[in-house]
Amino acid sequence: MIVAGIGCRRGATVEAVLEAIAAAIAQNNVTAPQLVGLAVPEEKLCEAGIIAAADRLALPVIGVSPADLARVGDGFLTFSERVQSLKGVPSVAEAAALAAAGAGARLIAARTTTPTVTCALATGSGA
Repeated sequence: MIVAGIGCRRGATVEAVLEAIAAAIAQNNVTAPQLVGLAVPEEKLCEAGIIAAADRLALPVIGVSPADLARVGDGFLTFSERVQSLKGVPSVAEAAALAAAGAGARLIAARTTTPTVTCALATGSGA
Protein backbone atom coordinates (compact mmCIF):
# COMPACT_ATOMS: atom_id res chain seq x y z
CA MET A 1 0.00 0.00 0.00
CA ILE A 2 1.16 3.54 -0.72
CA VAL A 3 0.04 6.55 1.30
CA ALA A 4 0.57 10.19 0.36
CA GLY A 5 1.46 12.28 3.38
CA ILE A 6 0.44 15.91 3.00
CA GLY A 7 1.71 18.99 4.78
CA CYS A 8 0.33 22.39 3.84
CA ARG A 9 -0.09 25.98 4.78
CA ARG A 10 -3.52 27.03 5.98
CA GLY A 11 -5.81 27.72 3.04
CA ALA A 12 -3.87 25.69 0.47
CA THR A 13 -6.00 25.26 -2.64
CA VAL A 14 -7.19 21.98 -4.10
CA GLU A 15 -5.06 22.76 -7.14
CA ALA A 16 -1.94 23.17 -4.98
CA VAL A 17 -2.60 19.88 -3.17
CA LEU A 18 -3.21 18.02 -6.43
CA GLU A 19 -0.08 19.59 -7.94
CA ALA A 20 2.09 18.35 -5.07
CA ILE A 21 0.61 14.86 -5.25
CA ALA A 22 1.03 14.74 -9.03
CA ALA A 23 4.66 15.84 -8.75
CA ALA A 24 5.43 13.27 -6.05
CA ILE A 25 3.93 10.36 -7.92
CA ALA A 26 5.50 11.39 -11.25
CA GLN A 27 8.96 11.75 -9.71
CA ASN A 28 8.74 8.36 -8.02
CA ASN A 29 7.23 6.12 -10.71
CA VAL A 30 3.98 5.72 -8.80
CA THR A 31 0.50 6.03 -10.29
CA ALA A 32 -2.49 7.66 -8.66
CA PRO A 33 -4.42 4.34 -8.52
CA GLN A 34 -1.67 2.92 -6.28
CA LEU A 35 -2.51 5.45 -3.55
CA VAL A 36 -4.79 4.25 -0.77
CA GLY A 37 -5.19 7.53 1.11
CA LEU A 38 -4.01 11.01 1.98
CA ALA A 39 -2.48 11.22 5.45
CA VAL A 40 -2.53 14.56 7.23
CA PRO A 41 -2.02 15.82 10.77
CA GLU A 42 -5.36 15.88 12.59
CA GLU A 43 -5.41 19.69 12.65
CA LYS A 44 -5.52 19.68 8.81
CA LEU A 45 -8.58 17.43 8.52
CA CYS A 46 -10.80 20.46 7.89
CA GLU A 47 -8.64 22.02 5.16
CA ALA A 48 -10.92 22.49 2.14
CA GLY A 49 -8.07 21.96 -0.35
CA ILE A 50 -7.18 18.59 1.15
CA ILE A 51 -10.80 17.46 1.35
CA ALA A 52 -11.47 18.47 -2.26
CA ALA A 53 -8.27 16.78 -3.49
CA ALA A 54 -9.22 13.57 -1.72
CA ASP A 55 -12.71 13.74 -3.25
CA ARG A 56 -11.29 14.24 -6.75
CA LEU A 57 -8.93 11.29 -6.27
CA ALA A 58 -11.63 9.18 -4.57
CA LEU A 59 -9.34 8.61 -1.57
CA PRO A 60 -9.95 8.78 2.15
CA VAL A 61 -8.26 11.42 4.29
CA ILE A 62 -6.42 9.76 7.16
CA GLY A 63 -5.96 11.94 10.23
CA VAL A 64 -2.73 11.35 12.13
CA SER A 65 -2.55 12.41 15.78
CA PRO A 66 0.40 14.41 17.12
CA ALA A 67 1.37 11.36 19.20
CA ASP A 68 1.42 9.14 16.10
CA LEU A 69 3.46 11.72 14.19
CA ALA A 70 5.99 11.73 17.03
CA ARG A 71 6.08 7.92 17.26
CA VAL A 72 7.38 7.53 13.72
CA GLY A 73 10.95 7.89 14.97
CA ASP A 74 13.61 7.51 12.30
CA GLY A 75 13.23 7.10 8.59
CA PHE A 76 13.01 10.76 7.58
CA LEU A 77 14.78 11.80 4.40
CA THR A 78 14.48 15.57 4.86
CA PHE A 79 14.71 17.98 7.76
CA SER A 80 13.09 21.38 8.32
CA GLU A 81 14.21 23.27 11.42
CA ARG A 82 11.01 25.33 11.30
CA VAL A 83 8.79 22.23 11.18
CA GLN A 84 10.86 20.50 13.86
CA SER A 85 10.41 23.46 16.21
CA LEU A 86 6.67 23.82 15.48
CA LYS A 87 5.57 20.20 15.12
CA GLY A 88 8.31 18.13 16.75
CA VAL A 89 9.08 16.19 13.57
CA PRO A 90 11.55 16.91 10.74
CA SER A 91 8.82 16.77 8.06
CA VAL A 92 5.05 16.74 8.54
CA ALA A 93 4.41 15.12 5.16
CA GLU A 94 6.96 12.38 5.74
CA ALA A 95 5.78 11.73 9.32
CA ALA A 96 2.12 11.56 8.27
CA ALA A 97 2.89 9.18 5.40
CA LEU A 98 4.99 6.91 7.59
CA ALA A 99 2.45 6.86 10.43
CA ALA A 100 -0.46 6.06 8.13
CA ALA A 101 1.41 3.42 6.11
CA GLY A 102 1.61 1.23 9.21
CA ALA A 103 3.98 -1.56 10.18
CA GLY A 104 7.27 -1.65 8.35
CA ALA A 105 6.58 1.70 6.69
CA ARG A 106 9.34 3.32 4.68
CA LEU A 107 9.48 6.40 2.53
CA ILE A 108 9.60 5.85 -1.20
CA ALA A 109 11.49 9.14 -1.67
CA ALA A 110 12.00 12.49 0.03
CA ARG A 111 9.08 14.87 0.19
CA THR A 112 8.14 16.93 -2.86
CA THR A 113 7.58 20.60 -2.15
CA THR A 114 5.59 23.35 -3.78
CA PRO A 115 5.14 26.89 -2.39
CA THR A 116 2.22 25.85 -0.14
CA VAL A 117 2.11 22.03 -0.02
CA THR A 118 4.49 19.16 0.63
CA CYS A 119 3.82 15.56 -0.33
CA ALA A 120 5.70 12.44 0.73
CA LEU A 121 4.98 8.87 -0.29
CA ALA A 122 5.38 5.91 2.04
CA THR A 123 4.74 2.23 1.62
CA GLY A 124 3.89 -0.22 4.38
CA SER A 125 1.58 -2.99 5.41
CA GLY A 126 -1.22 -0.76 6.66
CA ALA A 127 -2.31 0.37 10.10
